[in-house]
Amino acid sequence: MYTYLALGDSYTIGEQVPSADNFPHQTVALLRKKQVDVADPMIIATTGWTTDELANSIMEHNVKETFSVVSLLIGVNNQYRGRSVENYRQEFEQLLNKAVAFAHDKPERVFVLSTPDWGVTPFAEGKDREQIAREIDAYNAAEREITLAHRCHYIEITESTRKNGTKADYLVEDALHPSGKEYAVWAERLADAVEKELKK
Repeated sequence: MYTYLALGDSYTIGEQVPSADNFPHQTVALLRKKQVDVADPMIIATTGWTTDELANSIMEHNVKETFSVVSLLIGVNNQYRGRSVENYRQEFEQLLNKAVAFAHDKPERVFVLSTPDWGVTPFAEGKDREQIAREIDAYNAAEREITLAHRCHYIEITESTRKNGTKADYLVEDALHPSGKEYAVWAERLADAVEKELKK
């Protein structure tokens, strides 16, 4: 049976959605439909976490085992708190190295999801939406460059969050975080990439 570790923040645990609706659980459900025998995901993620906070929590969890697949989605809170892209690059790369180690030192089993753009949501009313988009793009450019340099997979989800982030049914009550409908988009992309990798 394959195992799956999901590392991240509120977008990984699925703030205000049932656990079955977050993208790691939806990904597992899709893989099982494809006859891929995979265990329920282990999730290390909490709302509000930045890269350094996720790194600290990984150390605190003291996880000893390795996993068949690891996903990493982190960065939106770094941007929200106004941290520099250079700081993000450094801390993201350290996290990616940890993710590869969790994947039994197989970078091709690590899947990075791009940073969502929260600036299009009703929650961002009154904020400089264009500036948020520019900063998210800069984060994603750094993230993509580092991910591909490490020979890991990069899953683009930002455009989907921009397309659907103004639609009420794609958001939860806080008018910021995605609903299960948006997570389903991410899960489909991730499950397809994971399935192809596992069947090589």
